[in-house]
Amino acid sequence: MLNLIVFIFGLNYHYYAHTMSAKSSIYEITQLNMPGVRPDHNEQYLCKAIKLDRTNVHYITKFQPQISMSRAHHMLLFGCDLPGSDEEVWDCGEMTSQSNTASSSLPVCDPSGKTSIIYGWAKDAPALTLPAGTGFKVAGNTEVQYLVLQVHYMHPLQGDVTLENYFKINLNILEADFSGVTLTSTTTPMPNLAGVLLIATDGMIKANSKENFEAACLIDEDVEIHPFAFRVHAHDRGIVVSGFKVHGDRWDLIGKKSPKEPQMFYPVNNTDMVIRKNDIVAARCTMENIEDRDIKIGATGDDEMCNFYIMYFVQNGSILKDNTCTSAGPPIYYWGRDGGLKNIPDKFASTL
Repeated sequence: MLNLIVFIFGLNYHYYAHTMSAKSSIYEITQLNMPGVRPDHNEQYLCKAIKLDRTNVHYITKFQPQISMSRAHHMLLFGCDLPGSDEEVWDCGEMTSQSNTASSSLPVCDPSGKTSIIYGWAKDAPALTLPAGTGFKVAGNTEVQYLVLQVHYMHPLQGDVTLENYFKINLNILEADFSGVTLTSTTTPMPNLAGVLLIATDGMIKANSKENFEAACLIDEDVEIHPFAFRVHAHDRGIVVSGFKVHGDRWDLIGKKSPKEPQMFYPVNNTDMVIRKNDIVAARCTMENIEDRDIKIGATGDDEMCNFYIMYFVQNGSILKDNTCTSAGPPIYYWGRDGGLKNIPDKFASTL
């Protein structure tokens, strides 16, 4: 039995920069950045939290990344009821990984409260603007009272080898990093509330082989969600990541991409798609391992990941209460065997 886990999101305005008028709405710009951190070892996840404004509800409408793939592997933005630490910056682990290589790592969010994924970035993905009339409902009286920025650094940062920093590198003086994201929001109520559903797997791929990592979950809430964007994430062995709505024997494509392309939120295949109660959401990551070792799902670059994100909106209602669909992955879980799915578009799901 697979579970879905989606929550609501929140925002902080202590880092408020300025306002601007667009039509009848006032838009606020919030800058959320790492405060000059210096990652000091490989495969380091660092988190920073900001406390949210409880006075007013806001609606996030745009995400502008301020980050480069030359400095970071990926970045995630979480909404939390409580952060995983009171420190300004803390070592934090990968949320969806079941293996944590750093025993001293603290969680992104306090496990006693709510957690949600709001936004993700990798491979120099550009800005994301939500459709007109759509926003993530945050702050005020919402359940999430903190935003937590998580950045995955593959290596300590030592800048480019130039005359200016040549001696810094030789002296092992680490570069400071201010990566982050600029958020645009408004207090004007939006008719469409946005949410994110993550489909992810565990599992492993054997040496010198191809494998499909698959997950599928039943929507058991009385909602109608309208997907408008999707994002894929895998590491070096990923070939294609695809996602579907399944109803009976009918498979409708939400979207598919190579994870080697910029890992942005792309428009869905059909903007008229609606996912309802008793529909199934399914995702597959097709991977090829050319190494002489087995590779498992995990948090480091030496491991793999299989993630498919669905960004959606609801009209005049609430977003999903659950926001993560997971499976055990190969060699334990497959769509046709453990998921009980039929009429699987096998070739279509694994090719572009």
